[in-house]
Amino acid sequence: MSVGILFPGQGSQTVGMGADLFDAREDLLGDRADEILGFSLRTLCLEGPEDELTRTQHAQPALFALSYALWELVVAENNLTPGGAAGHSLGEYTALAAARVFDFDTALGLVALRGRAMASAANRESSGMAALIGADREQASEVAQARRDLGGRLEVANVNAPGQVVVAGGKDDLEWLSENGARLGIRRVVPLNVAGAFHSQFMAPAQEELMTALGAVEMSDPWFPVWSNTTARPHQTGEIGDLLARQMVEPVLFSDSLLDMSAAGIHTFIHVGPGDVTAGLARRTIEGAPVHTISRIDDVRTALDAVVTMGEH
Repeated sequence: MSVGILFPGQGSQTVGMGADLFDAREDLLGDRADEILGFSLRTLCLEGPEDELTRTQHAQPALFALSYALWELVVAENNLTPGGAAGHSLGEYTALAAARVFDFDTALGLVALRGRAMASAANRESSGMAALIGADREQASEVAQARRDLGGRLEVANVNAPGQVVVAGGKDDLEWLSENGARLGIRRVVPLNVAGAFHSQFMAPAQEELMTALGAVEMSDPWFPVWSNTTARPHQTGEIGDLLARQMVEPVLFSDSLLDMSAAGIHTFIHVGPGDVTAGLARRTIEGAPVHTISRIDDVRTALDAVVTMGEH
């Protein structure tokens, strides 16, 4: 049975996450990680405070490190070779590290730089994101275009699942959206608690900084296919750095990636990392697909046993 691995992005962080992992994987999550990051990962994750953990420059490396540490346990438990993997935004870096495109230290450094660059770009002007509940990508694109026709800067940022599309824009764009969404056929506009307009042109300054860093990284061919957020297709050799840079300012096509994974023969999915967001998106996108969640060490054996049992029937 071909299994797809899914890794979470920013927003899945909670104070207390990884409590079981820090002792089990001190080699990975202790001094080694702290030296790269310049702060105590254990203290941040286990003690917070929440507003510090939620900061873009902290949440991203924390989620990457814990998700990767869990992934290594998954491999050790079952010697699993997935049919493919995908990650939501930040999670794409975890997927690529899991596929051995670059090692843990390199990926953690990249993710930390990415988080700092995105936080810096977000601080330049007031911006944010909003979910359009019940809207598809075409409808969201029309709404964003209507705002741009008026001189605004609203863009589609995430295509997460059927009926869940996220847009990004400036403060004025989001106020306009709240006032005009119903008139434009949007069932509900839900402002998101994020620091800025991620995956839009508001992140162009961060993209420039990230491109420089990516250009200095040596990358290997993926051990297994990793679907790109930007193209919703598996990464090809030689294009990974370019696509990661484009991901900064282009939409995350997560639902499209899941559909393409399914078309490629992947029908069982395992979310690996804090929370269960990508598991929920998989259930909504691939109707009837078995979906499992590994967010703690105790989940590893349970999820893998369920996959093996399913493959025997």
